[in-house]
Amino acid sequence: MTRRHCVRFFSVLMFLLPMVARAHVGNKDVFVELQPGPYKLFVTIRPPMVIPGVATVEVRSSGPKLSSIRITPVPMIGEASKHPPTPDAMKRSTDDPAFFTGSLWLMGSGSWKVQLALEGAEGNASASVPVPAMALSVMRMNRSLGLLLAALGVSLVLGIVGIVAAASRESRLAPGEAPDVSRKRHAIVMGAVAFVVVIAAILLGARWWNVEAADYASYVFRPLGLTPLLRGNTLDLQMGNFTTENVRRNRVSTDLLPDHGHLMHLCAIREPGMDAVFHLHPAPVAPGKLSMQLPAMPPGHYRLFGDIVHRNGLPETLTAALDIPAGFKGGKLDPEDAEAAPPALDVGELGPVDKLPDGYSMVWDRPAMLVANQPTIFRFHLLNVQGEPASDVVPYLGMAGHAAFVKTDLTAFAHTHPESSAPMLSMMVANDGATPDATSDMSVQGMGAMDGVKADTIVSPTVEFPYGFPSSGRYRIFVQMKHGGTVETGVFDAEVR
Repeated sequence: MTRRHCVRFFSVLMFLLPMVARAHVGNKDVFVELQPGPYKLFVTIRPPMVIPGVATVEVRSSGPKLSSIRITPVPMIGEASKHPPTPDAMKRSTDDPAFFTGSLWLMGSGSWKVQLALEGAEGNASASVPVPAMALSVMRMNRSLGLLLAALGVSLVLGIVGIVAAASRESRLAPGEAPDVSRKRHAIVMGAVAFVVVIAAILLGARWWNVEAADYASYVFRPLGLTPLLRGNTLDLQMGNFTTENVRRNRVSTDLLPDHGHLMHLCAIREPGMDAVFHLHPAPVAPGKLSMQLPAMPPGHYRLFGDIVHRNGLPETLTAALDIPAGFKGGKLDPEDAEAAPPALDVGELGPVDKLPDGYSMVWDRPAMLVANQPTIFRFHLLNVQGEPASDVVPYLGMAGHAAFVKTDLTAFAHTHPESSAPMLSMMVANDGATPDATSDMSVQGMGAMDGVKADTIVSPTVEFPYGFPSSGRYRIFVQMKHGGTVETGVFDAEVR
């Protein structure tokens, strides 16, 4: 869209009902379980749809009693991160003393963190939660409010014209003297001049406003482009860049950092049945370009979701489509990759127990009701062939498990982890303040050094994911856990109100 078209577009929008121009997949909200010191917290942060805007913060505590929580918004990196503003005190619920609420202004786009300072019975503690702050929409003025303001504006214009006309007609008359014909004519002329001047000022102001609105619209978040190219069994992925005149808003594909040992976590889901899913990890081959040998995949149309993390801790999900032709052979699945072939969506809703190919099973403690935008702990268990808790569970990509919450119309996708819906790298940057060397040269050195735990550590067969569905509808949940050398993928369906 050209700048001229943007101006025309926004000149009409003030009369439309509010709408939201979403430009991403997943949930903008952040859900994190933290344990700073003796306190256990479930933190939900809901970033604003527009920037600058107000983010809401909810904290539920358990364990020792907290007397106060103070929150501070701070840019993740850069000079501004060294000069935080004065913290705000969260408000304790009168009905639930363990529940706190608060709000914060996020004044600029980019990667932020919310610092939490805790005071309680067991002393003081602190922690930080990463927050992506991106303009996701252009807010439209309500039609009724627009009409009201238009009416007030007309009254103001007529008032100004009337004042100028009256002043030119009667300001120099003696008390009680009536204006003659020449003064009345002069008043009409001056009123007309005032009307033209006021209308010109309004038109210039409207032009300025529309240009500013179009400029803001150009900054609304759009994921980096992702272009797939299938050459035999090889999949090449070319990532794009997002650049503007304001370099602080730029996002490029050459500043990525490895999360869980990989620059990109690629999820391929076959449409429309969601009956084939692959968790893959293409490797960098050139600046902004990744490549890999695909495993054997059934033919069909796939939706691709590629999770990346920028050096400043900002995550984003790139999307694309890929067609796998009939007769595609592919190669062997990499040991760190995973796949599943669940029943198609039209077969019916999957239950809370998934029988896995090797005799193990995965069980979901499904809540009685799932409500959109409600923070929830999703708990899953891996059972062995005897139906007992598996005793050989080990980390998968440095975590006890991974999960993808995907709406069946593929309009929402979120790759989450135990204790946090944010990437592990973002959590590290927020709490440690350290950022590994950016991959401006797409180097893979040190990529395996970010695992949360050792690969051979026995972990619990129960895993929990904090998350909240962004909207009502039907979702398919893919949960991955590893035992021995096998990566299991449990698949479950959820109906969200």
